[in-house]
Amino acid sequence: MSTIKDVAKLSGTSVGTVSRYLNGYKIKSINSEKIEDAIRHLNFSINSIARGLKTSKTFTVGILIPKLADIFSTHIIEGMERAFDEFGYSILVCDSRNCLEKEKEKLKLFKEKLVDGIILMPVEDSGEHIQQMLEEGMPIVLMDRLITNLACDGVVSDNVNGAYQAVEAIINRGHRKIGMIAGPRNIYTAKERLEGYLRALKDYNIEVDDNFIFYSDYTKEGGYQATAKLYQLKELPTVIFTSNYEMTIGAIKFLNEHNVAIGEDMSFFGYDQMELSQIIVPPISFVVQSMEMIGRKAAETLISRMKGDQTGFPHVNRLKTEIIVTDSVKRLY
Repeated sequence: MSTIKDVAKLSGTSVGTVSRYLNGYKIKSINSEKIEDAIRHLNFSINSIARGLKTSKTFTVGILIPKLADIFSTHIIEGMERAFDEFGYSILVCDSRNCLEKEKEKLKLFKEKLVDGIILMPVEDSGEHIQQMLEEGMPIVLMDRLITNLACDGVVSDNVNGAYQAVEAIINRGHRKIGMIAGPRNIYTAKERLEGYLRALKDYNIEVDDNFIFYSDYTKEGGYQATAKLYQLKELPTVIFTSNYEMTIGAIKFLNEHNVAIGEDMSFFGYDQMELSQIIVPPISFVVQSMEMIGRKAAETLISRMKGDQTGFPHVNRLKTEIIVTDSVKRLY
């Protein structure tokens, strides 16, 4: 079984340098590369529990998301895992099942497992339990969703401008009756996307029709049911804007089941471009956010905090979004 001494000898560095690298300290990049090559060649592994006893670190990070089966969350985790791998951290991923009490339970579990830091996608705009952990010294980064009045690092997309640009593109194709399937009222992200929708209508002097706004859970079923309610209106909007990928799937399922031709009978604009855009005819218009980049930036922020850097706390990194407009939004003039 290989030892740190073996890694040091093969890499041409000192045992102290290897030790510093393994414990997350910054060393010269040329030495990092030599050590990484030696570790791979020797198939070297270090007992994280033993290391934790000596350094008060476990080199484990807790990741808590609302739903493990969610494609959006999966892509984010892929981005952060690559970043953590580079610094020798393992991740412990848990699912809060969109339940605040379950979220509190899982955060307590992370604490018992002695994780060095936590990345959290909160289920509600409620942060007393998170504030308590921050005060106890636990580094925490919020991901995708912020919490009102909570001073905490975060990495999110520019949700307001993403929704604004989508609605603006819809307006520029001649639409004035714009239906929106908004997310839960108690989730920060949903409130921001609704704000972008309302701001675009205001800027283009379009009166807001509250009957065209439907609130639902960030789920396929939520999108399906909201679309069903929309189709009970006496006067339909000419376009539907969904503000979450899962809701987008549900809404399209309803339209397909009821033989509604997207881009002809009803225009459509969704959120998060993934596999769906490749199999629907016409391809769906989407707000695109870099999911893997959200994960990587969240990981990099947490690593910095775990190393003791408190510069600019709290820091919120807002990542730009893009839009892709297709024939799913019909030109009315």
